[in-house]
Amino acid sequence: MVSSKFLQFMENQGFLIKLNADNHIEVWDVDQRNLSNVHDLKRNITSLTVVQHTPYMYVGDSLGHVWVLKLEKEPCNVVQMKYHIPFSASHGNTNQVGDNAVVEILPQPTAESKRIVIIYQEGLIVLWAVQESKVIFTTGGTAMQSVSYEAKKATAACWACPNGTKLVVGYSNGDLFVWSIPASSNIKMEHESSKDASFASSNPPICKLNIGYKLDKIPIAKLRWIYADGKASRLYVMGLCDNQTVNSSQVVLLNEQTESRTIKMTLHPPESCIDMEIISSHKAPSKTKTDAFLLLGKSGVVYAYDDYSIERYLLQCQNRSSPSLPKEILVKLPFVDSNITISKLITDSPFMLWSGNQDYTSHAKDIFPLFPFERRQKDGTVSNSAHCVEFSKAKNLFITGHSSGAINFWDVSCPLLLPIVSLTQQTEDNFSLSGVPVTALCLVFDLHILITGDQSGTVRIYKFKTEVLTPDNSFLPFQGLKKGGNQIIRSLKLLKVNGAVLSISVSPNLKSFCVGSNQGYVSHFDLESLSVLYERQIPSELCTGIISSQFDTCNLHGFEKNVLVLATRDSSVVALDGETGNILSHSMVHPKKPSRALFMQILGSSSSMSGSMDSNASRVPLVLLCSEKAVYVYSLVHAVQGVKRVQYKKKFHSSSCCWASTFESPQGGVILLFSNGKVEIRSLPELSLLKETSIRGLTVSTSKANSISDTSICSSRTGELILVDRDQEMFFFTVSALKDSYRFLEPASQVYNRDVLVEQGPVSAPIIPKEKKRGIFGSVIKGNKGKNVSEQAAEDPQESIEELSTIFSVFNFPLDTEDGEELNMNEDDGDDDSLDIDDIDIEDPVVKPKGKPKVATINKQNLSNSFEAFRGKFKHKKVKSDKLQVITEAPLQGDNSGAIDQIKKKYGYTSSEHNVAEAAKSKLSENLRKMQGINLRTNEMQETAKSFSAMAKEMLRYAGNEKGGS
Repeated sequence: MVSSKFLQFMENQGFLIKLNADNHIEVWDVDQRNLSNVHDLKRNITSLTVVQHTPYMYVGDSLGHVWVLKLEKEPCNVVQMKYHIPFSASHGNTNQVGDNAVVEILPQPTAESKRIVIIYQEGLIVLWAVQESKVIFTTGGTAMQSVSYEAKKATAACWACPNGTKLVVGYSNGDLFVWSIPASSNIKMEHESSKDASFASSNPPICKLNIGYKLDKIPIAKLRWIYADGKASRLYVMGLCDNQTVNSSQVVLLNEQTESRTIKMTLHPPESCIDMEIISSHKAPSKTKTDAFLLLGKSGVVYAYDDYSIERYLLQCQNRSSPSLPKEILVKLPFVDSNITISKLITDSPFMLWSGNQDYTSHAKDIFPLFPFERRQKDGTVSNSAHCVEFSKAKNLFITGHSSGAINFWDVSCPLLLPIVSLTQQTEDNFSLSGVPVTALCLVFDLHILITGDQSGTVRIYKFKTEVLTPDNSFLPFQGLKKGGNQIIRSLKLLKVNGAVLSISVSPNLKSFCVGSNQGYVSHFDLESLSVLYERQIPSELCTGIISSQFDTCNLHGFEKNVLVLATRDSSVVALDGETGNILSHSMVHPKKPSRALFMQILGSSSSMSGSMDSNASRVPLVLLCSEKAVYVYSLVHAVQGVKRVQYKKKFHSSSCCWASTFESPQGGVILLFSNGKVEIRSLPELSLLKETSIRGLTVSTSKANSISDTSICSSRTGELILVDRDQEMFFFTVSALKDSYRFLEPASQVYNRDVLVEQGPVSAPIIPKEKKRGIFGSVIKGNKGKNVSEQAAEDPQESIEELSTIFSVFNFPLDTEDGEELNMNEDDGDDDSLDIDDIDIEDPVVKPKGKPKVATINKQNLSNSFEAFRGKFKHKKVKSDKLQVITEAPLQGDNSGAIDQIKKKYGYTSSEHNVAEAAKSKLSENLRKMQGINLRTNEMQETAKSFSAMAKEMLRYAGNEKGGS
């Protein structure tokens, strides 16, 4: 897979836009989880910005050009629009040679569809009017020389105020400047149309932030800003990492005190980071907004910081107190604070009631959020509460032991981790976590007992209250159990063994249990009195450790004998007398070339899955042993006697096996998982291959001796498997195509909510408050003047999309040969959709307003008069055309209320018919745009046209001929 240069969601549209290292734009369908389209712009793309809630995106290249792309959903396709911004139009000097690459393209807040700011690598900042297709303000560039004579390049930028009047730009030498940008409400188009845009403005930056990057010459790689009502707005800064700069991320407080004292905080992730982002979430039912700051480490691990904690830290530093630094949180699954070290999956338990009509979609809201701080309440405290499922309502039960010593129960009836209960109790009186990893689990439903073992050799026997597992019972939920487990635990007993616990098994009569340790000890305990029946240390030729144990009966010399079969870590099999613990044979059964054992199971035993094999195999108990290099099947009798005779064998050649288990239905078999993600399903006992598949993207690393693996895997008797890989992702796998548990995948894998509607008027603008206080740097947040911060009129998203569609569908500048070659080829291949004089609707259909007999008609005479009125404006534009060497469109005059009144009066509308007048105005604007498009087409066809005035005359001649013909 090609690495990414850019990733961004198209919000509420279900698409993810990715720019890969080959400069191909990939469109991923989030709902279908597949690659829908790949577009090659055939340019070195340096910037890409999605215009949210619209199908459009801006693309900047290394030559300084800006292009517009549109995503068509049905069928999914990326189309290059005719609208573009050439480098010459933004700079006014086509001969300029330098760092022309586009660094950032930022739509201006409150005017996303009308204004964009383009930051070039040379440092020039351009405010571009989209509809008028011209530069209306420039700064930066030569203006930086008044501040610093050092050569530098712009590398990152972001807005630093909610109304788009302050812009923060980072540079290659570590500088951070704050630039002033005119608000959209302050730009008088009538005045600007009569002036030339300044391409070398001398406006200096209004502020410089000194936070240490300049001293170390660390380039600014990325900037992000969070608004907080002007009092605690924060700027997140990430420097370009190398081997020497590990901690290159800082947060700066931006408020009215910043000019006198810089309040900042340095983040200390465990490794160098290559990217950062801020994400927001609204958690029901409180609807509290939570911001999380994410850092992506070079190893691929994501570190999360609570923005609320960072805000509190900065404000406390401002008050000259000494708060504690916020800590990073490792983003992992399944939404708990410590790593999973062992797990167990139980399906279709007879002690659990379950309804097939259960509403899984409603359960999605019950899962814990991704970050623990998202459970914060309005008062700032973090709650551990969650709506929890009852034991009796969980069809599938998932038990996880953690590195902290905690044990969690989850309902996984569908692929969602729904919390049931969490156990932190370590002794009868101690409810705090031990911090010792849990290494073994055994749940005995008949006795309502859970047996656990940890790395220190401590064995805990939890006995649940009877009513906890009783159907139709409702007990206290998750939140109280962190403080104490006595709400569901009747008793807790502790035992101690030599070495870390590796395996636990219970006898078929449920009267005793066996514990195996990593030092080769096997301990047999009475389950009622917890007394030690016997303890033995099993000698091993290579390495010690009892990885599995199982009780069974064996016909030995004509007598039924209770035996305890053990598997050691070096793939040896040994049998003990179940009553006394004596070794029945001094000769162990093991392969010629031992490897690390993974799994052992007695087949055909009354306590195992006898119903899954044929009758002959059922009468002859067998021992299945799986190791990293091969899988073996021995006769139980031979194993007890120490006879090394293999019944069936299968060696692994391409990859080593990392996990194995058996399943019972639909026809029984063994599941083998390999380190490269391959999965094999083989029959029992013949070991013939039934099915082979792979888990895409999974690579399991082999754990070292006496260490805990990063991958936790467990399976049920029915062939359902859950894999947790490095606490970063979970895999749900089933061998049966008939199982219905995994039909309800939508809530588990939903990335976005397609039913969320855009309620705000602006495309993506925040709510702008009225100004309360202004200072030197307070203006950075609030604006230069109070009147500039007045609440902006909200844009209608649908009108913005329609307006952009009209603008972007027309050539605003003639394309150079190299720029337009591909686009012209596409036009030649398709239908002839070139502009023509006949494309203009000279006469509108008759519209009769309510209560008015007058007919609303824009006839040929009216249109001709309109052209004559604009003729002077076209001539005036010729001056700018000669200077800029590009064709600049004339803005539509008449946006004020007086022009609207003239339209009403001219066409006979009263003030109560504002909408009809607006429609007439819109139609006139559309016809004007089409005529301007004809200008461009005429310029291509007629080489003798030397000026914009000549083209305007040609159009008027066409209009006059049409008028005479009528």
